[in-house]
Amino acid sequence: MTFVLITGATRGIGQAAAVELAREGCEVALVGRDADRVEEVALQAEDAGGRAPIHRHVADLAVMAEVRALAEEVRDRYAQIDVLANNAGAVFATRRETSEGLEMTFALNHLAPFLLTALLRDRLGAGRVVTTSSDAHKAGRLDLDDLQSERSYSAMRVYGTSKLCNILFTRELARREPELHANCFHPGAVRTGFGKNENGILKLLTTLGGPFLRSPERGARSLVWLATSDDASGLTGEYVVDEKVRTPNAQAQDDTLAAGLWERSAELAGL
Repeated sequence: MTFVLITGATRGIGQAAAVELAREGCEVALVGRDADRVEEVALQAEDAGGRAPIHRHVADLAVMAEVRALAEEVRDRYAQIDVLANNAGAVFATRRETSEGLEMTFALNHLAPFLLTALLRDRLGAGRVVTTSSDAHKAGRLDLDDLQSERSYSAMRVYGTSKLCNILFTRELARREPELHANCFHPGAVRTGFGKNENGILKLLTTLGGPFLRSPERGARSLVWLATSDDASGLTGEYVVDEKVRTPNAQAQDDTLAAGLWERSAELAGL
């Protein structure tokens, strides 16, 4: 039985993936920041037809202390993780800092999966790490001397940079841990709650664009494929779009930048 730990599991892509993984018979551990939503999705997963256990975890992954607490909780409960799906993410219209002084988008979208993966590394063995990235990475510009976007802040540029970080993290993880199968994917433009936690233009665009976007179920397909498919079992360090390996932009292929990001991330995460 495949055991999958999935973050950002209470809405959109994560919710759809959790239900589908449960339907396929996986044992699934859900992570979300709202206990009521975690319970709601857990019940949906339990009703999906699979008979494997569904587990509940609550954590705000924008806060590294909560990432550490989650990792400790997971380590205490599970001896092995076959798949870690780093799916939690968001976009913020204005620059915000967490209680730990980290810029929110960078903390949630990149630093949290970086830290969680590191803390659970020994539980993963030769398993799979699947990280939700985006073609928005093409709009990102990574400056290792300004990871906190203190010099300037544009919501979609910063979001794109965080998705670029996801790809670079995946490449460097695959290089450092060759026995792992670490991959990331672009889900497409998906009709989810993404951006609706904001006011202003981001909320307006996501609301108006809703009818033209993919369903969460379609967006989750590459996540489920990378997590469980035999066809994906040999992949590592790859960027996937619609269940096919694709080439990301030039900056996302910069191995020197990937190594530099890893070192800076380790410092910020306290590793």
